[in-house]
Amino acid sequence: MNKNILRTTLTPILTVTIVFIFFRVSMGLDYFETIIGSIVVMLASYIEYGKKLFASLGFAKFKAKDFFIIAPLVAGMLFLLYYFVLIPSVTHYTNQPIDISQFDQLKGNLLYSSIMLLLIWTSAAFSEEIIMRGYFMRQFVKFFGDSKPSIVINILLFATIFGFLHGYQGITGQIITGIIGLLLSLIFYLRKYDLWFNVAVHGFFDTFALIIIYNGWY
Repeated sequence: MNKNILRTTLTPILTVTIVFIFFRVSMGLDYFETIIGSIVVMLASYIEYGKKLFASLGFAKFKAKDFFIIAPLVAGMLFLLYYFVLIPSVTHYTNQPIDISQFDQLKGNLLYSSIMLLLIWTSAAFSEEIIMRGYFMRQFVKFFGDSKPSIVINILLFATIFGFLHGYQGITGQIITGIIGLLLSLIFYLRKYDLWFNVAVHGFFDTFALIIIYNGWY
């Protein structure tokens, strides 16, 4: 078999399959499952792109202003949309509250919240963005091109998958997370696949959510 086909075609297909199976068959590792999934993706990227693996995922030049100023502002606006618009409107439609019982231990617990903040940035901000946007979305573009119909399908597909993977939040949480995933995918596309920016937006968004839960404002 042609080594180039093995590296550029079969490796991505096998990687996507492995990661999806990994997510569907829970190993009881919670947040570490996503971290392991991102490691699998980075290994696949190394096989395909060698030393350019980080660039292939969207980790181009790091821009401090984008990461620490612009991204938090975008994350803040996204969170306001989430908290004041999406949660009440989707809850009204589904008649089911979003299930955040998994995070009950965060309320008023500074030590646990501090540990969770670290996990949020490693498991959600970095790992989820590496997998969903950096690898899945960019591989989709590689295979199907960047025409407008392809981009629309790309964004909608992985937004749906992103929402589906948050089933622990109930149907309301899945719908809302899917919408947030759609906006994150749109940001990734509009920012010309700048994964640093997406990591920052995702990380600060989840940080705001952690602060809200810690203070019992959900």
